[in-house]
Amino acid sequence: MRNAVELTTSDFQSKVLDSELPVLVDFGADWCPPCRMLEPIVDQIAADYQGQMHVFSFDADTDPDMQTRYGIMGLPTLILFQKGEPVRFMVGYQPRQRIESQIRPFLTPVANT
Repeated sequence: MRNAVELTTSDFQSKVLDSELPVLVDFGADWCPPCRMLEPIVDQIAADYQGQMHVFSFDADTDPDMQTRYGIMGLPTLILFQKGEPVRFMVGYQPRQRIESQIRPFLTPVANT
């Protein structure tokens, strides 16, 4: 069972762009070996950061316009959205530590004391 929820074009606005929490979207495809290698890492991140962020997977083959909209030139591509805006792009297979180092700053608010 996948922890990263499947995302479609029709629910992209409500689940990603309108989200109060940061959202990590894994753009991939079934035919893509690096995408399949990345899936378990993305699923583990989804489980570990539940409640702090949302994690979705998006089959890039279902909507080529989505690839154009976000400038996706290669798969897999991970995009971290915050308040509806893409704030981090990670292209190609990434080790878990690199992904976490990119998303962690967006999960913890800075305390002003």
